[in-house]
Amino acid sequence: MRRHLLQSLGTLPLEQLCLVSIMGWKIKKINVKTTFLNGIIEEEVYIEQPRGFEVKGKESHVYGLKKALYGLKQALRAWYCRIDGYLLSMGFTKSEAHPNLYFILVGISLLILVLYADDL
Repeated sequence: MRRHLLQSLGTLPLEQLCLVSIMGWKIKKINVKTTFLNGIIEEEVYIEQPRGFEVKGKESHVYGLKKALYGLKQALRAWYCRIDGYLLSMGFTKSEAHPNLYFILVGISLLILVLYADDL
């Protein structure tokens, strides 16, 4: 029965809210401002020197990035790959119905985690 309930969580936000209401669960929201600064880039990415921060005599040189920057196209994917690996290593199970939904059973308590990245 729990498996069926967990699979039903991953369809629409309205359905998730309905299930939370019916089950009497608590909702906790955490907003992380530096999310994209924690992603590790797997491919080679180079950027120009920012205006005002050019190195004299090396103005034509570029910087090679090791970590994601906000606004970088690869930032969301890099962050998601890192958090996905971490959650799975902690024992969470990824929902088959919704790729951003994870769950873990701790004793008799069920913890459900839904990831959402707003990259506006």
